[in-house]
Parts: sequence; structure tokens; C-alpha cells
Amino acid sequence: MSSELFSPFRMNGVTLDNRIVVSPMGQYSGDGQGSATDWHTMHLGNLAVSGAGLVIIEAAAVEPQGRVSPIDLGIWSDANAAALERVLGFCRKHSDCKWGMQIAHGGRKGGVSPAWKGQKPLAEKDGGWTPVSASGMTYPGREQPIALDSEGLTRVRDAFVAAAVRARDLGVDVLEVHNAHGYLLHCFLTPFANNRNDEYGGDREGRMRFPLEVFAAVREVWPADRVLGVRISATDWAEGGWDLEDSIVFSQRLKDMGCDYITASSGGSTPDQDIPIGPGYQMPLAEGIRREVDIAVMGVGLITEPAQAEKIIADGQADLVALGRGMLFNPRWPWHAALELGGKITIPREYERCHPDMRSGDFLKPRMDN
Repeated sequence: MSSELFSPFRMNGVTLDNRIVVSPMGQYSGDGQGSATDWHTMHLGNLAVSGAGLVIIEAAAVEPQGRVSPIDLGIWSDANAAALERVLGFCRKHSDCKWGMQIAHGGRKGGVSPAWKGQKPLAEKDGGWTPVSASGMTYPGREQPIALDSEGLTRVRDAFVAAAVRARDLGVDVLEVHNAHGYLLHCFLTPFANNRNDEYGGDREGRMRFPLEVFAAVREVWPADRVLGVRISATDWAEGGWDLEDSIVFSQRLKDMGCDYITASSGGSTPDQDIPIGPGYQMPLAEGIRREVDIAVMGVGLITEPAQAEKIIADGQADLVALGRGMLFNPRWPWHAALELGGKITIPREYERCHPDMRSGDFLKPRMDN
């Protein structure tokens, strides 16, 4: 049995062993200065041996004000990069998977407590800050943000570039610019967060301007033989908001500027969103962008079963499937999928004896250092 899910996928000079991706998932476990901790060594080390072809490190804030919580991961300083270098060194010693990093700015959703404390706005004395955004429109339940002026726009753009340079120097294979879920760059796109009356607001063209400028600046410093993608909210799931038609236009512009793939997520700009939650509920968005723009697409959202993921790839709805919460719940999901679908994976030789097919060894791919 030949599995499409376990077929290799190549973009530029990067070849993934299979089409399974571990989504970037915020851990709220930094040291308070944006640096990775022992938690990240354990967390990413565990995912490194999951059998996924690509593991994307959680959103790393490009400046302190770009965090969502005070203990988010960051990539704005050399100390942040050094801490991640230690974690990646450990992971690479035990795994041949490819590595990605997502760079982000929390925008008007920033300055709140961690998820398990309800993401409540924090006073400055408790580690919070006044968030920034495309305009002064407040996300319900959060603090009113300050609209970025010309100087602020330049600072943020330059911070994304500096973050990309640090990620480049860490040797990650894939860089993903976070342009979704109601965070800063998405705030420029959606009418629910952008009421500017200058060149960065108004119609769709104006609202796309700053995210496209950020992407262009990152593109300048990112190596052509590696992979550069963008995660978008393909729809706000609310009348009058950003929608799939807008996303197709935006994705085409990104492709023309050198974007290698789009991750088609959705929502996050308004609590009034009406999301049709169900298995693979975002796949029509991914499929629409892939069909209309002819760009590689990563599908996300309630992809839980191996047969479901196999069908997504085989039917051409997406080129890659990314699992987030499901991978936390079952970090060996790719092992089980390979067994079910007849795929081949690489697992640590220390764990080989646990696999039901160990008698033949046919499920294994040799590690590079065998």
C-alpha cells in the first residue's frame, strides 16, 4: 500500500520526509525575557521524535511588546536565540526531522495572562503593557491598543526582519510569518481591527499594504534555498470581515513576492465569529487557495484521523497537513498513522522494540547516521 501522506515533499532546497507537520503551539513557558526553558527542551524533544516531517516552533515574538503573555517565547534578542540554539542542538542530536519557526507580533491581544489563567489583561505592575495595533479598535475584553504611527510601523517591520535573521542563523529550514488569529498583521487586514484613514487602511489594497511590506522585508533576508511561508486567517467567519475571496487575492500577492506556502487557518479577529466546527472544517479554505493561486498550502484544523489526513493529500485539498492539539494529546500520531497507512517513518532506535511491526522492520526509515 502506497501512502500519499508519507510521500516526501520538496520546497526549494528543503525536502520533508512526509506531509505531516507539527503546528506551532504557544506554551507560555518562557523565562519572562522571551527565552526558551527546560520545558521547551522536553516539549520539542518529544515532538522531534514524533515521526512528523516538519516541526514548527511556537510563535516567537519579534519584540517584547509583541508577546501575548509575559512568559511567551521571543526572538528579539541574542539571548533568546542562544537559548533556542541549545534546545535545537539537543533535538537535532536525536532526530532528523526538519525544523520551522513562526515569528509573530501579538498586537492588540497582547499583555494578558497565560491561557490557563484566562488571558486576562495585566496591569503594568503585574507584567502587562499597553498593546499596539493597526488602529485604536479594542478587542472585546482586552485593553484599548495604541495605533502604530509611522515610527512604530518601521520599528515593527525592522523587528520582523531582525527575528528572521536570528531564525536564519539558527539554521531553521522553514520560517512562517504569523498573519492570523487576530494578531498584529491580521489586524491590518480585517475591518474588525483596522479603521485607519491613511495608506494602511481603507480598502483591501490599503489594509494589505503593511503585511505585504513586512513580508517583502523578511523575504530580502531569508535564504532562497530555504522555505518562507505565511499563516493567514482565510476568513473572519463574520459578516463584513475578511473572507476567502480576500485571502485568495492576498495569497496571490504573497506568491508573486516569493512566498512558498500558505497555512490556511481562520478566525480570531472578533468574538462574534460563527465557526462551523467539525472535522477538517478549514479544508475548503485551503483547497480554495491552492486551486485559485497554485501555491503550496498547509491544511489545519481538526485533522485527527490518519485516513482523513491521507484523503486530504490524495484529493489535492492541501500539500501538507498540520496537527496541533491532537499531536500534544498523542505525540506518536505519525507512528500510528504509518502503521495504518503503510508508511515509513524514522523513530529513535531506542524505541524500535516498542513497535508492533518490529519483527520485519519494514516500517522504519534508517537514520542518517546509521
